[in-house]
Amino acid sequence: MKILVVEDHEEVLTSIVELLSADFTVDSASDGDEGLFLAMQNIYDVIVLDVMLPHKNGFDIVKDLREEGILTPVLFLTAKDSLEDRVEGLNLGADDYLVKPFQGPELLARIYALLRRSGKISIDSSLKYEGIVLKGKEHPVEVNGETIHLTIKQFELLEYLIQNQGKILMKEQIFDRVWGFDSDTTVAIVEVYVHQLRKKLEPFNYGTAIKTVRGIGYIMKED
Repeated sequence: MKILVVEDHEEVLTSIVELLSADFTVDSASDGDEGLFLAMQNIYDVIVLDVMLPHKNGFDIVKDLREEGILTPVLFLTAKDSLEDRVEGLNLGADDYLVKPFQGPELLARIYALLRRSGKISIDSSLKYEGIVLKGKEHPVEVNGETIHLTIKQFELLEYLIQNQGKILMKEQIFDRVWGFDSDTTVAIVEVYVHQLRKKLEPFNYGTAIKTVRGIGYIMKED
């Protein structure tokens, strides 16, 4: 799972990133322009977004995202506790609202609630595709009840494909999600890892579940 945190207060940003990094891969930004640029990549499972930001505020960011058809769940953080502010944010397309100051466990609980609501995880916090079950990086992957061992990147690739099963993912989108913008490798690595993943799933008759969309990328779906 990948989370984007956009917050201009350095200490608050650091504490949120440290908290979430135990459970998620986290990217961060400290101003609205950078936050919008990252959010527009459409590679995140949840965006944690401060309302008052330099250059572009959180309301405008959500408005721009929704106009582009990007439906990533957004959790607003704000020091404002007025009904008008909450209504404005929700009407623009935000999914939840958390007023500062807040406690870490509540932030985590709200993020997991958004993930369940969006179908990214099930009630038991596992991710499933047919007989494939992912319970997190710290747990083995189970396929038809048997354990298989994946590298971290293989796991993240499979996780992203399952989260978006039935949707076409561009190679560049997969690369940005799994390897990140600052990776010293190239997008060609995606093909290598898809091949590796197919080989590991082949003995369980899932090798063909990851399909190539020629000239675009990949999709995970039944035949």
